[in-house]
Formats: sequence, structure tokens, C-alpha cells
Amino acid sequence: MEPLFKTEDLVFGGFLKYADLSFPAGKITFITGESGSGKSTLFKILNGTLSPSKGRAYYRGRDIEALDAIALRREVSLVSQEPFLFDGAVRENFDAYYAYREQSPPTDADIKKLLSSFLLDFGTDAPTRTFSGGEKQRLYIAVFLSFQPRVLLLDEPTSALDAATGASVLSAIIKSCRENGTEVVVVSHSVQMAEQFAQNTLHLRKEAAL
Repeated sequence: MEPLFKTEDLVFGGFLKYADLSFPAGKITFITGESGSGKSTLFKILNGTLSPSKGRAYYRGRDIEALDAIALRREVSLVSQEPFLFDGAVRENFDAYYAYREQSPPTDADIKKLLSSFLLDFGTDAPTRTFSGGEKQRLYIAVFLSFQPRVLLLDEPTSALDAATGASVLSAIIKSCRENGTEVVVVSHSVQMAEQFAQNTLHLRKEAAL
């Protein structure tokens, strides 16, 4: 089976060098590694936000550099570590993100169901400015999950949560992705999370670019 992603001789910015990587399709892959090993940068290369200085990255056998960047980002959604929410209520955030994608937003009932699965007991009119860091992170993930992309790249999705809540949220994410046929790749510093959820683990090391 063709790998979901594959890299060959990948270098970024003259300071990050990656060992050749292969992400099997149909398996939950966790990416681990020390700070500065290029985990977040790799995600941005995989969804076409950044371009490598050297080498190639492939998505389902296709050179990412040859793909339409906007179409790729719709198909391969990257949820960054720092949540970005618009001012206003929960409903307004869904409306704004869907307007940007030129799509019809989900109904209030669908939003409430999604929020409930993420342990967010709020109505769609709840103002996001009152949310804690963990609540903002979960809402941000919920918005991206609602797009039902083909691939969801999650960069430290439980960093603002305690271990128990983090495990519950990640379990809900994986359940929803399986139902929608969405592939999941996770960057995480948590060995416990990787041991509990990973079906494949890639460990990055700091390697100086030549």
C-alpha cells in the first residue's frame, strides 16, 4: 500500500535535516522527539505551508511541491499548537472558519454534539473570551475536525490539558476520525499518549544540515 506520507533527503532552512520517513496509511502515527528536532516544521512541510530547502516530501505518492497548496491544505488540515479563535461566540467561530472555506457551516445541533464529545459543556452562543486555554484548544480542534478532512495533523493537541482530560479528548478525536475515514498524525511530547494511542511511532532527532 502507498504510504500516506514519505520523505526523502529532506532538509529545511539549512539547519534541519530529517532521516527518511514513511507514514503508513490506515495507522495512527505519533511523531516524538526532543525540542528543536523539527516536528512542527515537518507538519508544515507535509501540508504545503513550508517548502523544503532540499529533498522531497510525498503525499500518497505525489510530490507535495507539485500539488495545489490550497487544495492540499483543505485535504490535509494542520491544527497548530496555538489555537486561533475569532472574537465572539462559539457559533461565530464556526461561521468565520466556514466562510473562509466557502462552505456552509454546521447546524447548532451538530456543533453542540461535537462540543459535547470534547467535554465542552457550552451553548453555541458562549463567548470564547471567557474560555480557559484548554477549552480554547478543544474548540479549535473541534472546528477543524468538523471539516472532515482526509488527513488531520495534530500538533501537541493535549498540551493545555491534564493527562486524564487529554486522553479523553484524544480518544474522541480518533473515534470521530475513524467514523469519517480521516487519517490521523499526532506530534506529542507525551510518552504516555503515544503508548496508549499510537499504531506507528516516528522519533525525530536533531541532525545538523550539511
